[in-house]
Amino acid sequence: MMSMIARSLLIAAALLAVTMVPAAAQVRGETIAAPTLRASVTVADDIVRVGDLIDNAGSAGSIAIYRAPDLGTTGTLPVAQVLNVLRSHQVIGVDTRELKEITVTRLARTIDSKEIEQQLSRALEGRHGLGRAGNIALTFDRDPGDIRLEATNTGAMQPVAVRYDPRSTRFDVTFEVSNEAGAAPYKLRLTGTAIETIEAAVLTRNVERGDVLKASDVVVERRPKAEIGNDAAVRDSAVGMQMRRQMRAGQALRTADTAKPDLVTRDQNVTLVYRTSGLYLTIRGKAMDAGAEGDVVNVMNLQSKRAVAGVVTGRGEVSISVASPRAAPAADAASSTSAPVKLSSVAPNAE
Repeated sequence: MMSMIARSLLIAAALLAVTMVPAAAQVRGETIAAPTLRASVTVADDIVRVGDLIDNAGSAGSIAIYRAPDLGTTGTLPVAQVLNVLRSHQVIGVDTRELKEITVTRLARTIDSKEIEQQLSRALEGRHGLGRAGNIALTFDRDPGDIRLEATNTGAMQPVAVRYDPRSTRFDVTFEVSNEAGAAPYKLRLTGTAIETIEAAVLTRNVERGDVLKASDVVVERRPKAEIGNDAAVRDSAVGMQMRRQMRAGQALRTADTAKPDLVTRDQNVTLVYRTSGLYLTIRGKAMDAGAEGDVVNVMNLQSKRAVAGVVTGRGEVSISVASPRAAPAADAASSTSAPVKLSSVAPNAE
């Protein structure tokens, strides 16, 4: 009888041992899954929840406990304070990992001022006479600076209302940025003035009529197109040109303000050059007109005292084309074809 009781107790003990193994495993599993603090946290909205701060938060993970920092900024939370808040929500047994504080960063999307200006210029491009976006200069009533949005505002800046008055040059433009979380889109309204600009050659010094522009006399600046019109001079073309009128430093040049420099001036002693087949003749003369390269001017031949018309071909040089000389006598024909003849200080028969 006693042996039967002993056998029954052994069987019961064995069964108890078998049933306790899963229970022990469960206890060990719960120990492994204990809630653990995170050293740093990132959040996408304006609320910090229990599940943001600790791993294995379970059903308490969705409980909101703090306001998040400002968009795009980072704040800190003392661990002791966090534990007190968690206990008030029945979250206990948290493994602090000996942390003293937790850093919390709020995600954000930043649209910088340069991108805002580019999008606004594109919205205004071609409206009421405005040219390309790259030529539009903007002045804001209030500088928008860099704008920070919720990280879920991932859409492009879309203009939904665009107004521009060419007389006052004022604009009023509203943009929307869509939200991927289904929230209302972010709206941005911008007002100010917009003008079209062009690159212009601008004087760095006061100039007089007749001055020839040097490279140091001209720089390139953007100026309002309305100030210059369609006649803005190009710097590279302006350098070396001669001023047609007096102008002040800071004024933008028009192409009509300059001309080719005079290579011959009135009453200047010049060289008259007569060219014809096989003949090159130079004579002293006195210019009766001023002229640039290619201009036709009148010159007094100082030997014959006769006025002739010629083309300015160089500095202090006027060229005159004459008829071919009459054929030489037969006796001299062979010698005349050997080489061109260059003469000086003798007036040709063409005069």
